[in-house]
Amino acid sequence: MSDALAPIVKELKTRAEKLGFVAFGVAKASLPAEQQRRLASAIDQQWHGDMDWMAETLERRLSPDALWSNAKRAIVLAYNYTPDENPMDLLGETDKGIISVYARNRDYHEIIKGKLKELANILARRASAEVKVFVDTAPLMEKPLAQQTGVGWQGKHTVVVNKQHGCWLFLGTILTDAELPLDAPEVDHCGSCTRCLDICPTNAFPEAYKLDARRCIAYLTNEFKGVIPSEFRKPIGNRIYGCDDCLAVCPWNKFAKTTADAKLQMRDDLRAPELEELAKLDDTSFRKMFAGSPVKRLGRDAFMRNVLIALGNAENPNVSLVQAHIKDPNPVVRGAAVWVLGQQLSAEEFEQQKTVALASENDQSVIDEWQGTAQ
Repeated sequence: MSDALAPIVKELKTRAEKLGFVAFGVAKASLPAEQQRRLASAIDQQWHGDMDWMAETLERRLSPDALWSNAKRAIVLAYNYTPDENPMDLLGETDKGIISVYARNRDYHEIIKGKLKELANILARRASAEVKVFVDTAPLMEKPLAQQTGVGWQGKHTVVVNKQHGCWLFLGTILTDAELPLDAPEVDHCGSCTRCLDICPTNAFPEAYKLDARRCIAYLTNEFKGVIPSEFRKPIGNRIYGCDDCLAVCPWNKFAKTTADAKLQMRDDLRAPELEELAKLDDTSFRKMFAGSPVKRLGRDAFMRNVLIALGNAENPNVSLVQAHIKDPNPVVRGAAVWVLGQQLSAEEFEQQKTVALASENDQSVIDEWQGTAQ
């Protein structure tokens, strides 16, 4: 049956290339037991933080055929979003905010899903097959699958790397009951390199190939919506949505070409936004600015928390902009503003602010922040 379907796979690969995908591979819709054990171990150690959905969907997440029992094959495709500049170049410009490369324009889910559906429809018609399409929103381990299909290998930073296209890659998956011919798995080409592990500002990698999300700036600034632990606030620097450091230093990126998709190229206003301008955003202006961007999903309050922490790490910011957030309706925002004042005001000025604020404050986490006891 596989050989009979080979022409269809060839047709799909040709069309995928025209749609902008840079890699395409087919594997069995199952994952090795070792990969399943690694995921279960990470969940046991609580490395997923408060992403409870990972634990809740563990049984389905362990293998594609557990998610969909009819699945026989997984097609994984990679889409290039390589930036035209190194995002780490902005780390020294403390008055600017750094938004992760993938979020500086349109939401990639929308862009890729339509292309995947076109390919899936071709497969469904030509092979009389059932198909399901996924782009990073289902309980599916796309990265280990990508390695099984030969699209790339999961690097020491846990991100997929491709020898020709580096690691600025979005992944999409098509599951099908058609028994398509298989591609050979990719092997690990990281060698002795540890640049991605060494660069991490918060030591989020317990060891190579393992990530503790609770320490990861990407998780803390675009998934987590609570009070960011004090130990991570200075290392966050001016990163206000995500962190690309471990991707940016990967030597395999030297072969990557800047994305050709205009929808993924950086919007000028998101390339290096002024922190003080972002600090003025209310909910309406936040939604307008980030319409169509992944940042919008985070919500204004958590985003403002991030902006305030970056202002706490900035050189000589306008403190009056921060003081305005001391009365913000959201306690997480208020708490972040308190921390900034502690960084930017003299001890005497801070005590004066504290006396006035505590007279009306009723949230314990914010009170703890004023008292200097928040952890």
